[in-house]
Amino acid sequence: QVQLVESGGGLVQAGGSLRLSCASSLRTFDIITMSWFRQAPGKEREFVAGLSWSGSSTLYADFVEGRFTISRDNNKNTVYLQMNSLKPEDTAVYYCAGSSRAYREEISTTRILYTYWGQGTQVTVSS
Repeated sequence: QVQLVESGGGLVQAGGSLRLSCASSLRTFDIITMSWFRQAPGKEREFVAGLSWSGSSTLYADFVEGRFTISRDNNKNTVYLQMNSLKPEDTAVYYCAGSSRAYREEISTTRILYTYWGQGTQVTVSS
């Protein structure tokens, strides 16, 4: 039973933009934190950005440096990641993830606290 489906990845030149989407069939989508992680070849999966259930709290990894924006539309059960000024080092498989805890404003960067995962979408940035 697929509950998170990412889309929007692709090949882009350095400096370009992509918008990732994650459509959810989770009944709890509107009350849980949703985040994006990424995993580059040979590296650990790492936190990219997170957004609380209410939309009031966001958290970004240091490497984002203001280039990415996470948002959600609870009416559409969808979370987005707008990525601008992409760099070759942003190349990775990007995963959306749903928290196991409801009604939390704090955002965890720890993978173990995320119960729901999508299959990932590949983002490749050429130099």
